[in-house]
Amino acid sequence: MSRKPIIAGNWKMNLCQNEAKSLFEGISAFVSNYKATELPTVVIAPVFTSINQVHSIPCDCGCNGYKLSVAGQNCHWEASGAYTGEISVEMLKDAGCSYVIIGHSERRQYFSETDEMINKKAKAILAGGLIPIICCGESLEQREAGVTDSWIAGQIRKALEGISSDDVAKSVIAYEPIWAIGTGKSCDAEEANRVIKMIRSVVAECAGQASADSIRILYGGSVKPSTIEEQMSKSDIDGALIGGASLKADSFNEIIEKTMKISSSCCC
Repeated sequence: MSRKPIIAGNWKMNLCQNEAKSLFEGISAFVSNYKATELPTVVIAPVFTSINQVHSIPCDCGCNGYKLSVAGQNCHWEASGAYTGEISVEMLKDAGCSYVIIGHSERRQYFSETDEMINKKAKAILAGGLIPIICCGESLEQREAGVTDSWIAGQIRKALEGISSDDVAKSVIAYEPIWAIGTGKSCDAEEANRVIKMIRSVVAECAGQASADSIRILYGGSVKPSTIEEQMSKSDIDGALIGGASLKADSFNEIIEKTMKISSSCCC
């Protein structure tokens, strides 16, 4: 089955508004040179204060899609209330977001987010008409202990609990081995593909084979222009969630360009 690749840039806690605007302009100028049918799905996730400096770029084929979409880096599962410092799905939608990243290892590690919280967020995102990018991954200690597959399978089962097959199919999963995030180490492409294939089998158990065939599963962890071609050549890797290399237009655009070469059958 042909799945349209996703190249998503997670800017994390970087770039003030003028810097975000400048980076966005460099990326938008690049994607504007191509037809939507040539491009992967391109998503950028700025900090909340810079969402107003970026915007979605509509497709040029009348399909109501986008050449470039915007994501929130997190959300709360409640629609409103006394949750100081949080942001709702409706607020992100109102700001122009189409996607929301949830369950990133940094949120789990530094802010004690649980699988149950991530499940509630995923449900709220889907109910609000946006698309969750659900992150999963193992630590170095878990990998060395040989529990990578069982740990990640548990994360996926809990994240998708109670979500319909149709909603699972439209969601996105990002496999990010924690030991490869921001370290310069990248998981071997063959191993990343093996884990992602395992994730797809867990999705099939949870939501059926059709949903597993449709859902797009990304790799994240020190992705850069020099690694993307090998990663995208694998059978089950449907794109990348990119940190550091998304903070410079040249490197992010090169990743998009190389993805287009590998995935020339993209459709709008």
